[in-house]
Amino acid sequence: MNPRLRVIAGPLKDKVIDLPAGEISIGRVGTNQVAISDPALSRRHCLIVQDDGHFKIQDLQSRNGTLVNGSAITEHCLRHGDRIGVGDSLLLFLTQEESPEPAGTVEFDDDNLPMQATVHLRPEDAVYLHPQVAAEEDSVSAALSRNLNALLKVSQSVHAIHDPRELQEQVLQSIFEVAPAEDGAILLDRHGEFTSTLARDRQGSEAPVRVSRTIVQQVMKQGVALLLNDVQHQSEYGGVKSLVASQVRSLLCVPLNVMDRVTGCVYISTRKADVPFTEDHLQMVTALAAIASVALENVNQLDWLRQENRRLITEINLDHNMVGDSPAIHEVLQVLSRVAPTETTVLIRGESGTGKELAARAIHNNSRRAEKPFVAINCAAITETLLESELFGHEKGSFTGAIGQKKGKLEAANAGTVFLDEIGELPPGLQAKLLRVLQERELERVGGTRPIPVDIRVLAATNRNLEEAMKSGQFRQDLYFRLNVVALTMPPLRDHKQDIPQLAAYFVEKHSARSSRPVKPIADRARACLMSYDWPGNVRELENAIERAVVLSVSDTLLLEDLPEQILDLNPSPDYSSAKYHAAVQDLKKKLILSAVKDSNGNYTDAAKSLGLHPNYLHRLIRNLNLKSSI
Repeated sequence: MNPRLRVIAGPLKDKVIDLPAGEISIGRVGTNQVAISDPALSRRHCLIVQDDGHFKIQDLQSRNGTLVNGSAITEHCLRHGDRIGVGDSLLLFLTQEESPEPAGTVEFDDDNLPMQATVHLRPEDAVYLHPQVAAEEDSVSAALSRNLNALLKVSQSVHAIHDPRELQEQVLQSIFEVAPAEDGAILLDRHGEFTSTLARDRQGSEAPVRVSRTIVQQVMKQGVALLLNDVQHQSEYGGVKSLVASQVRSLLCVPLNVMDRVTGCVYISTRKADVPFTEDHLQMVTALAAIASVALENVNQLDWLRQENRRLITEINLDHNMVGDSPAIHEVLQVLSRVAPTETTVLIRGESGTGKELAARAIHNNSRRAEKPFVAINCAAITETLLESELFGHEKGSFTGAIGQKKGKLEAANAGTVFLDEIGELPPGLQAKLLRVLQERELERVGGTRPIPVDIRVLAATNRNLEEAMKSGQFRQDLYFRLNVVALTMPPLRDHKQDIPQLAAYFVEKHSARSSRPVKPIADRARACLMSYDWPGNVRELENAIERAVVLSVSDTLLLEDLPEQILDLNPSPDYSSAKYHAAVQDLKKKLILSAVKDSNGNYTDAAKSLGLHPNYLHRLIRNLNLKSSI
């Protein structure tokens, strides 16, 4: 057996890739064993795993999916000749020496046919493409010819129309040609509500058309077409107020069916008593509705696909430094792609280390202000006495030490973007001044007397609960509503752990380059440990852990012992439970902590002091080692 992939389409066309034992990843970044430069691929798109001589392919929750023989898969056992589709690439999985014959191919016969037995038909002679020809035949009635003409006309026209509203107008026009209706409407249903309605009269006027909700609901519920003549005297419907008020004499209501599902209905009516609808009209409108329903569904699907394609292209082209293919990250990228081109103020929420500043920079880099300054201000890192001068600037002599005029960071960011990190730590006095900047788009320097106009977009971030801060009076309500126009929440790493392998590989590559060290793979036990940890410090803590491992590693792989000690404080997972050294160290830690807490009568501060630890670190050890129930 010689397992391999032959690339038959895409950027790596004609390349043959041998499949070694173990696993091989396919994606668009260089850390994959098979790296394909294609924006349609995710960073880590899919995985091919050899298990006991058998190969299976797993989709890694990729953006555009993985196809095997044309069908989307989550996991699939590969066989010789299977075709794998990823983005614009097509890979042929082979285990035998000879290539299989592709399924569904065409073979041409070169036999000579007797020409006298061949019939040639020109398009202009085709009866059903030109029903006026059929009208000249004795065997086909003029009425049938007219009906066929209408059906063929709408069938030919609807497949050339890609706009939903234009398609509905064409369908109504075709119905007016075969039925003596004065008014017509098409109603499309989505989840129990009419999300689209189009109404016209025979002259094409858009005047309102009265439609009986009773009739429509009955047809939609039963999925059966309805023909009513002499409506005013019908015992069952004569009391329907809308019919009486509109003086309708005849009406037709036909359901639109797609795969045994009613998606809407066609409704036509007339007030003329001398030209009622007939069963022939019912047959024709039903036939037209059958053609139109499929066409409308296809157009709506096409419209959805176009929107989704635009969204995906925007997401792919979004300039950002975020790593991950999980649903949580995709949701963040979708919000970023929508808000970045606007001037909207965005409040970015999330725990420390989740990448709030990365999100802010992505918004700036994809906005019309991308070429202008991006000024980040950490409201918690500057003392209150200096923060006002840092934000708003000061005039010469405005306070002791102000030996010259200085522009503040808000003024320096003019025409660009200001990112206010840890906005919840802003002192109340400065909150009022910031509110004025947001409302009036002008500021005053400390010691200044004249307003200075500024054109800035404000992005803010916090890991505090601002709603609770408002209740306690620590944060102004009016400022909160000015900042919270669009809220974006960055997910904690524990909520998208499936991104950890990809993030870890990215950080290995990043810090290996920074420290001029070779890129090393992460050992299975170390990877399992990374996946088991809850990461209270989120992505920032993961990056620090990987950087430490890259710098300290002395082997060909990043091992379990290269990781920080606090990560190893967890109970060992089954993947690395054989690491007796770590298990013994962990057991000793448990005994020391339990003994110290017991000796201090449950006082954690005293226990931490006796152990030479910070109380916060002791709390973390107790949580990670699951000792709470034993204390």
